[in-house]
Amino acid sequence: MQHAKPLPSYLVQRYHGWHATTYVENEAWYRRLADEGQRPRAMVISCCDSRVHVTSVFGADQGEFFLHRNIANLVPPYKPDGAQHGTSAAVEYAVSALKVAHIIVLGHSNCGGVQGCLDMCSGKAPELEEKTSFVGRWMDILRPGYENVKGLPEAEQPDALEKEAVLVSLSNLMTFPFIADDVKSGKLTLHGLWHDIADGAVEQYHPETGSFTAI
Repeated sequence: MQHAKPLPSYLVQRYHGWHATTYVENEAWYRRLADEGQRPRAMVISCCDSRVHVTSVFGADQGEFFLHRNIANLVPPYKPDGAQHGTSAAVEYAVSALKVAHIIVLGHSNCGGVQGCLDMCSGKAPELEEKTSFVGRWMDILRPGYENVKGLPEAEQPDALEKEAVLVSLSNLMTFPFIADDVKSGKLTLHGLWHDIADGAVEQYHPETGSFTAI
């Protein structure tokens, strides 16, 4: 690959610092993880946003979470069409191979992907409507959520659609037959969360009330 270049020096320095401290101090644990494989109890589907640091929020160690990140923490509907589906593949592996007990969908405040969906659906971002826009076609998953928030005051729509992204993903997860079966049998539980980056709050969705409340 002629276009690949060496890492920036600051990343190399950080790696050497990590290896000399964190790794050396926990070498037995890392070797155990390598030898015994991963046994995560939960899968977390979160946004690619660099400000969302799931393992820090929950104080998780290596091997505890099976993490999947994508734009706006979205899960598409079950579609076994023979095409390439990264998120669906991650979900299948987590449930069928790793046997996770929980799937957590984590949305967050100030999500650029969700704002892009708002702009696209309200006619403010015609470039996202183009068939060549990977972001636009991915955000099509969230169009049903937009229908639920478009009548709200404009200032309230971003937060509301961020939470709709969580609900759309939870709904789409249940279209996967192996997930629906495990949820019905009690082997698997689904959870919806929303994280406010500014104040550090985390809210969870309660299906019985249809609302998010702080945990």
